[in-house]
Amino acid sequence: MPKIGPFERYSDAYDEWFQKNAEKYEVELEVIRGLLPPYEVKGVEVGVGSGKFAGPLGITIGVEPSRKMALKSKKLGIHVVQGVSENLPFSAGEFDCVLMVTTICFVDDIIKTFDEAYRILRISGCIIVGFVDKESELGKHYSTKREQSKFYKAATFFSAEEVLEILKKAGFRIEKIRQTLIPGDLQNTILDGFGKGAFTVISGLK
Repeated sequence: MPKIGPFERYSDAYDEWFQKNAEKYEVELEVIRGLLPPYEVKGVEVGVGSGKFAGPLGITIGVEPSRKMALKSKKLGIHVVQGVSENLPFSAGEFDCVLMVTTICFVDDIIKTFDEAYRILRISGCIIVGFVDKESELGKHYSTKREQSKFYKAATFFSAEEVLEILKKAGFRIEKIRQTLIPGDLQNTILDGFGKGAFTVISGLK
């Protein structure tokens, strides 16, 4: 069952984070933008939420189980289909790119989620997965303070190594890994690889 309760009740509070943390938000957009194909593609964001990533990144189709979040995305001109990541309402080979940003910690089954992403992608299509690495300083903080959070109480966090392993099992060829939100003076620097930054983004090809 999709973990939509907090997003139905606190959709405005979700958006407030991006306003209060504009610098972090911009660098997250930047690292994802750098992994998107450098040409126009048919893309979909799974777990589109309120469109905070799909909108600025030019992705016009989204999947979202939360009605309130979907309404916010629709106001940005995104075509939102109600659904869950484990059973995507699309045909096989329909998209060039699948984006997921902080989605995987709220899904019921990450293996089915990646299998479905693989199914709806065309040959040589890409998946881009952005998430908080549970082994990072911020990931450990979120895990420790989970019960005090409106959104992360029901979340399951993954390490970069776990996400890489599951992507490979789904059939993806890993292309690039980048990280940002690094503790200390490199806070908003974007680096290759993982293990230093709180926000990790992995791209893979079908």
